[in-house]
Amino acid sequence: MSRARTVFPILLAALLIAALAPTSSSAWAPAKTAPIHPGVQVFTAGAQCTSNFVFQEGSAVYLGQAAHCSGTGGQTETDGCSSGSLPLGTPVEVTGASRPGTLVYNSWLTMQERGEADPDACAYNDLALIRLDPLDVGRVNPSMPGFGGPTGVGTVGGLGSTVYTYGNSELRGGVTKLGPKQGVVVQNEGGGWSHIVVTLTPGVPGDSGSGFLNGSGEAIGVLSTLQLAPLAGTNGVGDIGKELSYLRANSGFAAMQPAHGTEPFKPSLVEAILGA
Repeated sequence: MSRARTVFPILLAALLIAALAPTSSSAWAPAKTAPIHPGVQVFTAGAQCTSNFVFQEGSAVYLGQAAHCSGTGGQTETDGCSSGSLPLGTPVEVTGASRPGTLVYNSWLTMQERGEADPDACAYNDLALIRLDPLDVGRVNPSMPGFGGPTGVGTVGGLGSTVYTYGNSELRGGVTKLGPKQGVVVQNEGGGWSHIVVTLTPGVPGDSGSGFLNGSGEAIGVLSTLQLAPLAGTNGVGDIGKELSYLRANSGFAAMQPAHGTEPFKPSLVEAILGA
């Protein structure tokens, strides 16, 4: 009898969490009113970054951010295989959420744990996941503000390819019209791990971690660095396809995937700005 009394509440809690997790586009909160979505500000030990995409695995829902957003070193410490980071389990304040999220994956920590020796992965693999509290799942919509999507995970394309992103740095003083940005790919580096893009305006501190879409609305990258040389004012964008492949192969999240946006992708900067 005592065992039955113990098991029943656990089973009930599991069913409740599963019911709260969206399994189709109709289950997400409406895009226009959802307080949690790609591009909301996230704060790890006080450091502000921008979230990129909403992710799902099973009944759990996550927000992506850059791994360096939980870094403990200076701005010059960017090698994920040697730079310090706060541990998994660190609470992360998510704008729009009623409770803190939890850092559950960090590519830097994973690479250090497995002794990663690929210098390109060490330099450019810059992805972390924040698990949202189950009670906040009903507040989430996975659509990127202004542009809609993502429509899946894609590739960057050749030099000159158009990209779209949404930054949300505190340095913009809350002016949402400055969030949507459009740009082009000007260089690829690191064996495909990173792409140099120029956008108007460029990503600034606080935009770190924001997501990038290609011309088809597919997720392609995560803002990682502000470039000073050789192309000042450009940004380094980590390749989300490679980062996800690494995550799935080397962590407990083998089925992790970004959620598709409920809003259709609209490759129009003007519409995105007007709608911001």
